[in-house]
Amino acid sequence: MSVITSLRVQNVRSHTDQTISISDGVTVITGPNGSGKTSLLEAVYLALQGTSFKGSDGDILRQNAPWWRIDTVDGEKNKRSITFDPTRTTKRKQFELDGKNSGRLALKDKYPVVLFEPEDLRLLNGSPTRRRQFIDRFISQLNPLYASAVRKYERALKQRNTLLKRPDVTRNNVFAWDITLSEHGAYIIEQRIAFIEQLNRDLNDAYDEIAKKHDDVSMHYSHTFVGDVKQKLLSELHLYFEKDKAIGATTIGPHRHDVIFHLNNATALSIASRGEIRTIILALKFLEVAIIEQLTNLKPLILLDDVFSELDVTRQKALSERTKTHQIIMTSTHIVSGAKKFTHLSLD
Repeated sequence: MSVITSLRVQNVRSHTDQTISISDGVTVITGPNGSGKTSLLEAVYLALQGTSFKGSDGDILRQNAPWWRIDTVDGEKNKRSITFDPTRTTKRKQFELDGKNSGRLALKDKYPVVLFEPEDLRLLNGSPTRRRQFIDRFISQLNPLYASAVRKYERALKQRNTLLKRPDVTRNNVFAWDITLSEHGAYIIEQRIAFIEQLNRDLNDAYDEIAKKHDDVSMHYSHTFVGDVKQKLLSELHLYFEKDKAIGATTIGPHRHDVIFHLNNATALSIASRGEIRTIILALKFLEVAIIEQLTNLKPLILLDDVFSELDVTRQKALSERTKTHQIIMTSTHIVSGAKKFTHLSLD
């Protein structure tokens, strides 16, 4: 079954009203920069996952437009609609599936999506924030409790940081938020470490399959925790209170952590070539597809946002071979020669 056969967007970023048909194999959307290719992928992602990978609901709204709307149809003619009305005081975003409305996409109605965008190719030499987002987005598709923990942690972090900016703030003022941060922060850390360990079991094989040579590739969490993670976080928040107060921000916790990549027992960034770095990223994406498929028994929809042309022929072939049984929607500024048997849609 096709995950999606048609997409209509209204007042979504640069699009006033755009409808496209999507094949059950590979659909390539071409057009110049600024033509709205990525916005169509964003709309698909939002329809299937309930959130955008680019910004807030308000960011999506076309300038001066009163509302936005996304409609999709799947291979069994099931329809879903998402609308956003900024004039509403609550529940500005509404999902409609099977005639039922909801302010949030239920877990049972989400469909797994693997997104591959140009910034992913710069994951290793990008910011720690980017690497945290990569891990968090991956885990959240597999574990709804994790996504909830991240939201609660971020809300508590915002509240604590607001208090820290007050000149008269004391440890007692932030203690309740310290408890919340340590509880949800410990869960986030434990899940990240467990997930990285799971990836490490198959990362070498996935890398070798693409590179056609053997290298020792591994991922490592930037912080090591022994014993009660929650208690350690709580103690550190207390210990660093004066420093946090002086800075006006919380310096302890998973929002400051990182994921480190090693190649042949050295930091990958210090020794890996551009091709080796891209092979590591591609291997991670292959594992993302495989793990999601294994745990959900569903073939994830694959969204490739202008990345095919950034890969050399060897990696293009590896990507095509590994994803040939999946439905794929990709964007490009030009026709993608390496993609086999595709449907072409132009936004020129």
